[in-house]
Amino acid sequence: MHRHPTLLKLLTILIPTSLLLPLAACNPQSASVSFMVFGDPAEFAAYQTLVDAFQAEHPEIAIELIHIPSQSDYRKRLAADLAAGTPADVVLINYRRYAQFAAQGTLEPLGPYLAQSELIAESDFYPQSIQPFTWNGQLMCIPQNLSSLVVYYNKNLFDAAGLSYPADDWTWTDFRQTAQALTLDLDGDGQIDQFGLGMEPSLIRLAPFLWQAGAELVDDPDYPTALNLNSPEALRAAHFFVDLSVADHSVPDAEEEAAEESEARFINGSMAMFLNSRRGVPTYREISSFEWDVAPMPQDVERASILHADAYCLPAASEVKDAAWTFIEYANSPAGQTVIAATGRTVPSLISVAESPAFLDPQLAPANSQVFLSELPYIRALPLLPNWADIEEIAGEELMRAYYGQTTVEDAMLTAMNRTAIYFGVGE
Repeated sequence: MHRHPTLLKLLTILIPTSLLLPLAACNPQSASVSFMVFGDPAEFAAYQTLVDAFQAEHPEIAIELIHIPSQSDYRKRLAADLAAGTPADVVLINYRRYAQFAAQGTLEPLGPYLAQSELIAESDFYPQSIQPFTWNGQLMCIPQNLSSLVVYYNKNLFDAAGLSYPADDWTWTDFRQTAQALTLDLDGDGQIDQFGLGMEPSLIRLAPFLWQAGAELVDDPDYPTALNLNSPEALRAAHFFVDLSVADHSVPDAEEEAAEESEARFINGSMAMFLNSRRGVPTYREISSFEWDVAPMPQDVERASILHADAYCLPAASEVKDAAWTFIEYANSPAGQTVIAATGRTVPSLISVAESPAFLDPQLAPANSQVFLSELPYIRALPLLPNWADIEEIAGEELMRAYYGQTTVEDAMLTAMNRTAIYFGVGE
């Protein structure tokens, strides 16, 4: 049979190429990586900035940014996807939430990846950010931030009331009196128009007050078997927390909170102080109607705040682990952390970036970003338990009842302890 020379040449070219195509598709350095985040539009924009910077450096890796606006929806989606074996390739998980996934074996330990990195090393990070993501001796995820809880305050409302801005060593008494003084009926109709304080009635908001009072949140911080909410110190802290609502009315009640959330009130200028971590900064930087800044949490017998930290985690089910790690590595390198720090979103976990103008620039709100670093010696982490999310939710339900005057502090704390008892030691 006569073979056409052109056809033979064409086959010679095409066949090897076709054989190489599957290999190219599997090449981890040429891949599409999905990255799932949550947050409001300003937060999403911050992560888009990071993705854009990464792709300028790594055009061979396409990043698909998946945005879930609601934090609760994000947690549900994450749990469902990990259980089904269909997660995004890179996910952000708070240290309070990742233990359940680590216990299930659905996360790829990242310690071995970090040990081989030429861009970053464990010693580059604050220890307070590394330790919470260490599970059974293995570093599971790479922390992107380590924010403390701080007090955001409206400088204009303080000025209008003739009040000094919060001092670094202010006390519970100072905090309470300030909230009372800034809770006002501005038009004389008998209804509060300006609240002094906004804070959610949750266990993560109560915890720092417990520690400040010298109480422990759990019976044994290293090996917890129960919540510890009915000690004299814990009850004194819980009463102080609840009295800001029930006795003072310095925070919106349940009906008022349902009508307009506290964070929205702070943003629109009708709330003087609001408790939050660093994550609110990109949104607050869009405020043009007033000036704001941050102050540390008030002090009681001890100085304490609570750790807020998220990390980039790599699901074990990912089929592009090497490419996903390339993105995680970049995101936590000086270049990547500088990009995200400039957006205001994080207190960088990378020491060199946290202590640089990228984070501490006083020309960018908040002017007093140093507060976040000054609080580092005093931040404490919550227990790492697979069922901590359940414990936190149930205890929050009971605290909310007391916070809105539906039950006593004593009954709420005891009921929280009793209802959560079954979740300790489960799933480990």
